[in-house]
Amino acid sequence: MSDIGRRKRDHIDIVLSGVARHSAPAGFDGVRFAHNALPEVDFAEIDLSVSFLGKRLRLPFLASSMTGGPDVAAGVNRAIAEAAEALGFAMGVGSQRISLTTAESHGLGPELRKLAPSIPIYGNLGAVQLVSGMGVDEARRAVDMLAADALILHLNPLQEAVQEGGDRNWTGVEAAIERLSRSLSVPIIVKEVGSGISGRVARRLASCGVAAIDVAGAGGTSWAAVEGSRAAAAEAQSLGEIFRDWGIPTALCLAQVREACPTMPLIASGGIRHGLDAAKAIRLGASLAGQAASLLAPALKGPDAVIAHVEGFAAALRIACFATGSRDLESLARAPLL
Repeated sequence: MSDIGRRKRDHIDIVLSGVARHSAPAGFDGVRFAHNALPEVDFAEIDLSVSFLGKRLRLPFLASSMTGGPDVAAGVNRAIAEAAEALGFAMGVGSQRISLTTAESHGLGPELRKLAPSIPIYGNLGAVQLVSGMGVDEARRAVDMLAADALILHLNPLQEAVQEGGDRNWTGVEAAIERLSRSLSVPIIVKEVGSGISGRVARRLASCGVAAIDVAGAGGTSWAAVEGSRAAAAEAQSLGEIFRDWGIPTALCLAQVREACPTMPLIASGGIRHGLDAAKAIRLGASLAGQAASLLAPALKGPDAVIAHVEGFAAALRIACFATGSRDLESLARAPLL
């Protein structure tokens, strides 16, 4: 296994152990809906479908980017793809860096699209890679190998700063995102990995021409803590703990970015625990809610476990709609808050 592959396998083990979560919450417990005791809604007819980047989804759920390199990746990706096709939600793959630089696809090839022919699949590259060896050609290859509907560029400066040997020169990344957004044939989604995107940064991204933003705020997995946990040097371990709770809580990210960019399509990820958190995220301006760490254990068991997990997510979201008198997600986005 390559050094990158070994690191990504370590990531899976650390995330599954639960030792690298933010100790601070994502902020959704401070958001409360006004209960509607007279909903005038047929529970069975509540519509959870949503349109995102021109594609209709049966559920406002994104299996968020998790892994693209280790030996378990192919099985994880297959399980999620089959479940996404069955339930009608979107799938974002992990970093395609290894697939682009080796002969192995690690489950990130045409076989994924065959398993999920109708749902949106989003490719993934690290934004910093655009100034450290990769460019438009690699981005196009990343899209083509999946027949992807969009490309996610992930922002992870804190993770790279804590990670031993991480990419710490981010000069020119913003300009590279702008160049790519004007050259690529599919939309670009920009996401953080758990420290959040502020309103100010969202405006800069909008000026670059990106099509959507995944705020990926603090409240779920802390990638500073992940890298600290796997570090050999005591200094890096200490830095991981110092910056464990660094970031903007997801709920606050949503409020800031929606105010800064009123028409930008948004994804909420980072500490989304269940369908009620998703309902609150939609009320705060998101179109989709994403989960990664919560989905990893079911994905390792297979597609049936993923389906059961997402159906539980959908059940809670449907009840939130019912208890606010919302017939659909458009109505939920206007539901009164306390």
